[in-house]
Amino acid sequence: MSSVDANTVAVLVERHGDHIASPTFEALTLADTLGTPVAVWLGGTPSPEAVQQLGDYGAVQVRVIDADVRIPSVGAAALAAAGHDAEVFVVVSTFVNKEIATRLAMLTGAGVVVDAAGAEVVDGHVETTQTVFAATWNVRTRVNRDVAIVGVRPNTTQAVVIEDAALPAVVEVPFEAPVTRETLVHAEPVKASDGVPLAEAPVVVSGGRGTGGDYALIREFAELLGGAVGASRDATDEGWISHEHMVGQTGTTVTPALYVAAGISGAVHHRGGMQASGTIVAVNLDPDAPIFEISDFGVVGSLFDVLPDAIARIRQVRGA
Repeated sequence: MSSVDANTVAVLVERHGDHIASPTFEALTLADTLGTPVAVWLGGTPSPEAVQQLGDYGAVQVRVIDADVRIPSVGAAALAAAGHDAEVFVVVSTFVNKEIATRLAMLTGAGVVVDAAGAEVVDGHVETTQTVFAATWNVRTRVNRDVAIVGVRPNTTQAVVIEDAALPAVVEVPFEAPVTRETLVHAEPVKASDGVPLAEAPVVVSGGRGTGGDYALIREFAELLGGAVGASRDATDEGWISHEHMVGQTGTTVTPALYVAAGISGAVHHRGGMQASGTIVAVNLDPDAPIFEISDFGVVGSLFDVLPDAIARIRQVRGA
């Protein structure tokens, strides 16, 4: 095993098959500011290309456990084994990873923070920043335990490639899965939707009741910006678009660099799932719509008038 610094930071690789999700690279960049990053690959064996990618973003090792870790308790045990020397664990803050992080904390006695927007070491302890209570408060949290687990939101750290990065060593970690009370009866992969996954997208264009069920302009604008399509709960409840697109406290929480809300009034439920976005642009017929209270830019008007003009202007500028 190649040697690493005492302050090891274990980063759980978020991936789809052999494709590494972009928030993993953000997590590695954050980990590099906290110590020496090692990537943890659970289940299967990474390709040489995947290993190189992880090294490009700072991983000095790729620790591999070839085990079925679809049960969170097994995943937590595997992560604990791979990060046996880690002072900090960093995971992408997804639903599954939050459960893994919680179970890992129970196994190790570590302190855990999820949905963090950033982290740093202060006086020998990890401190994180988060937005809480439907993104109405910014808080700073210190982990006072010897080991810290940080769940970081996608799109909150700029991923940075390490110049002249060395190829990380691949280390096979021995692991014996624990006996659990859960039994995996059946697993069927959900077909991935086209385009950028909602939780990972740097740009999200969402439509609400104001679309009247017509998402053609929303999809066109999102595709033009290289982003993902979102929706309000009203729109998904009406059956206009599938629930996997719902942005909100009980849907997907997103933190893109740019969030466009078209025809969405801005109920508390929806705002809680997108209020931490970098720049928020709102288009709504109602000048008193709550969404304007949190928007950086607001346009009072119909999305069917505003979006075509925006699309045409962007294409004109890009074609110049």
